[in-house]
Amino acid sequence: MPTLKGSAPVQGPLWGTRARDWAEIQEPTGRDLYASVLATLALPPGARVLDVGCGSGVFCALATSRGMKVAGFDASEPLLALARERAPAVTFSAGDLEALPYPDASFGFVTGFNSFQYAADPLTALREGRRVLSPGGQLVLATWGRPEECEAAAYLQALGAHLPPPPPDAPGPFALSFEGAMAALTAQAGLALVGEYAVSTVWDYPDEAIALRGFLSAGPAIRALQHAGEPAVTASLRKVLEKFRQPSGRILLRNVFRYVVVRR
Repeated sequence: MPTLKGSAPVQGPLWGTRARDWAEIQEPTGRDLYASVLATLALPPGARVLDVGCGSGVFCALATSRGMKVAGFDASEPLLALARERAPAVTFSAGDLEALPYPDASFGFVTGFNSFQYAADPLTALREGRRVLSPGGQLVLATWGRPEECEAAAYLQALGAHLPPPPPDAPGPFALSFEGAMAALTAQAGLALVGEYAVSTVWDYPDEAIALRGFLSAGPAIRALQHAGEPAVTASLRKVLEKFRQPSGRILLRNVFRYVVVRR
């Protein structure tokens, strides 16, 4: 694989730091989004699917259970080790989203759940996704809904207060969340819009301790911990979680995710 100023050298270590907590607590909160995408695509058994930014393999395992032939790709080796445990029938590879290690036209479908926006160059990453699609193949780009649709926006805001100042042109977590943003970016990558969709999800944690473990396992949270220290970050997140505590003690956050389906 060519050496690039890609996403893997930065994102791999961040997302791998607390890989087990991400795999067991946080990544499974995306199951409703994954199910919505599979229902929208109506993939036939045997369909060849590549999940980029596959993490610990929750989507890959779900797609495999429905008869699809799946490959997973991620920047984090610790997450991929857990993915291989979760979905042993899937072939997993590591590297940069901007340089996928697959031949042209290898897959009928490519999915990216909150992954393309973490690439050092999202447009290049999407063009790589297009390259590995077969003619007429479809790609899914999924990201956060608008801030007012996501109770987790409070969590992201709290993290942001503990992160080093970003470059002036750095995209925020909601950069692709607004009307037309995903369609415009995928069009630049040479992909034709098929449809735009939204799905409501609930992040449900049994208590504050589990919620904190999940929240602190994400790549941006690890960066905040490195910059500001665990006591400060944890104190901020506890204030956020208190807003969503139920009488039972459970922590519930309701979030909308949006995705586009585009075609090569």
